[in-house]
Amino acid sequence: MTAPAPPGAARTRPKARRQGWAGPLMALPAVAGLALFVALPFAMAIGLSLFNVRLDSFRPPDFFALEQYRRILVSPDFSGDFYRALGNNVLFAAVIVPVQTAAALALALLLNRPLRGMPVFRTFFFMPVVFPMALIATVWRLILDPGPDGMLNSVLGLATFGLFSPQDWLGDAATAMPSIMLLSLWQGVGFQMVILLAGLQGIPRQLYEAAEVDGAGRWQRFRAVTLPGLRNTLVFVALVTMILSFRLFDQVYILTRGGPDGATSTVMYLAVTTAFAESNVSRAAAMTVVLFVVVLGLTLLQRRLVTQEREIS
Repeated sequence: MTAPAPPGAARTRPKARRQGWAGPLMALPAVAGLALFVALPFAMAIGLSLFNVRLDSFRPPDFFALEQYRRILVSPDFSGDFYRALGNNVLFAAVIVPVQTAAALALALLLNRPLRGMPVFRTFFFMPVVFPMALIATVWRLILDPGPDGMLNSVLGLATFGLFSPQDWLGDAATAMPSIMLLSLWQGVGFQMVILLAGLQGIPRQLYEAAEVDGAGRWQRFRAVTLPGLRNTLVFVALVTMILSFRLFDQVYILTRGGPDGATSTVMYLAVTTAFAESNVSRAAAMTVVLFVVVLGLTLLQRRLVTQEREIS
C-alpha cells in the first residue's frame, strides 16, 4: 500500500512547471529578435550571393553557385579591391582594439574615485557615444578641413606662430586612415570606459586592502588585483571592439568615400557601393558573408587564445 502524497505536493508540481517555463518565455523576445534581424538577413545574404541579382536588370536572376565568391577572392578584376579593403579593416582593428581598450582602462581607473563631481566627468567622457556617428563625422570633417581655415590647421598654425603649413588630412593617403582612427577612438572610448568602470567597481575592496597590508605598491596592486579582476571584462571589451572595427562604414562614407585611391576603403563600404552604385547586390552579399566568416574566425581564435592562457595560468 502506497503512502498518500503530501497535501502540498499537487500544488508544488504545477508551480514548479510554471517556473520551468519562465526562463524560456523571458528569453523568447531576445531569441526572436536575433532570428528576425540577424539570422534571417544572414541567410538571405547567403542566398543572394549564390545568384546574379542586379538592381538595374529586370531579367530573372541566374544561379551562379560560388562564382561571386570566386570573383571577389580570386579574380584579378575584383579581388584586388576586396583584399585592400579587408586589409584596411584589419589595420583599423589592429590599432583601435588595443589603443581604445588601453585608453578606456586608463579613463576608468581615473574616474573610479570617490571625488566630488566625478559623475559629471563620467557623463562628459560618455557623451560622444550618445551622438550619431553621422553627426560626429560631419563635425570632424569641419575640424579636418584642408584649407587654412580648417579648425585643426588653424590651431596648429597659431601654436607654431604660422610655421605649420595646412595639411589635407583626409586627402592624403598617409593621414586619411589615422584621421579616421582618431575620430573612432574619441567617439567610442566612452562605451568601453563605462563597461570597465562597472568591472572595477565589482572588484572587492578587501582585495586592495589585503594587498596594501602585504606591502604591495600601486603598480603591484594593479597587476595582482585589478587586471585579474577585469580579465573577463577586458576580453568582452576587446571582442566587442574588434567586431565594431570590422563594421567600419559611417566615418569612411562621410569623410573620405573610400579615398584617396582606396586608402580608407573597407569591406562594408565596398559592399554598399557595389550594391547601390554598381547595382550588383549578389557580389555585395558575397562580400558580407566573407567578412562574417573572417570576423567569426578571429573571434573564435581570440577566445581560444584566452582560454589557453587561463589554463596555463
